Amino acid sequence: MSSRFSTKAVHAGEERRKPYGALTTPIVQTSTYTFQDSAEIMDFMLRKSAGEELSRVDYGRYGNPTQSAVERKMASLEGGERALLFSSGMCAITTTLGALLSCGDHLVLVRDAYHRTRDFALNFLARWGIETTLVSIDDPTSLADAIRPATQVIFSETPTNPYLKVMDLSQMVEAATAHSITTIVDSTFATPVNLRPLNYGVDLVIHSASKYLGGHNDLLAGVVVGPGRLLAQIEEGRSVLGGVAGPHDAYLLLRGLKSLELRVRQQNESAQRLAQFLDGHQAIQRVYYPGLLSHPQYDLACAQMAGFGGVVSFEVDGDMDRTSRFVDLLNIPYIGPTLGGVESIVQQPATLFSLDPEERQAAGLKDNLVRYAVGIEDPEDLIADLDQALDGIRV
Repeated sequence: MSSRFSTKAVHAGEERRKPYGALTTPIVQTSTYTFQDSAEIMDFMLRKSAGEELSRVDYGRYGNPTQSAVERKMASLEGGERALLFSSGMCAITTTLGALLSCGDHLVLVRDAYHRTRDFALNFLARWGIETTLVSIDDPTSLADAIRPATQVIFSETPTNPYLKVMDLSQMVEAATAHSITTIVDSTFATPVNLRPLNYGVDLVIHSASKYLGGHNDLLAGVVVGPGRLLAQIEEGRSVLGGVAGPHDAYLLLRGLKSLELRVRQQNESAQRLAQFLDGHQAIQRVYYPGLLSHPQYDLACAQMAGFGGVVSFEVDGDMDRTSRFVDLLNIPYIGPTLGGVESIVQQPATLFSLDPEERQAAGLKDNLVRYAVGIEDPEDLIADLDQALDGIRV
């Protein structure tokens, strides 16, 4: 098969000839798989105990043909040996960390990670005797200094949410390799279209597949991609904890992946145009986007990423109420907490995070910050909508 991304996005991981002559991989809606006779059960168990790769399972918590097609496709798109599908991105993260860390171990986590990832590390892992150190993503010295003899995992996002900071993956891998530490990157904002962390030597890449991979805001799923030796450990954790994705979500994800490159390239281009428009607007204090020269890690982003993503964050010139008024004046984007779909979605992070100003300040969220997740609408329409909303708050 061609090695080009869009061709793999459409065809990789799926059988050429599907059941009943169907064009699309079917939804296999079953929780239990039956056997023809006792001899087939014995053969299955013997091969399973020998560690052979099996073409079937016996129960839905261990796998599903629709799910398996997604896993093969994601492994191909990320360039990994294997992939595992989960019921959500957070389930992928928590199961992975739970599988790789034990009591007494130490985790290094970037401070700008998704707040639920931080919550899990600081509140849940701590109960199990696993300590976490938070480090600055843009300070390689703090990352190296945080490593201890007990450090087993370094976990980063890139770009981060909502300030779109970029991790230097080569430096991260170099620091980890010197101490035989497993590296994990949440690449949800980048997607495999813009960045493939495994190519830099990262061990595992994680996505919230609910976002760009699905692309239509109609499913929940998460995925982990990496080498078979690590995926086997994580798969055992998934089998015990039960965070398997359902066949319907797997089917929707298969559909979304086929148009991934088309959507993301459009979102890259539109977001760049929106960022440039906002960067020169008098009603905007600051814009955060890796594709702008003003971004402190612009050179790193150019060297490491094929595109800069579909999220633009910016600070409105005003207080919390004025910023909320701006968001309410927008006509095209929906107001909500997610990103990566075909519809543009906007949020004022401070309003969704906490009603307590001190908690917002501690989390580094400014009251006038806006996160705009660009969809696939015409960028001229999105810019005109931004312009009229910014004009509206001048009154």
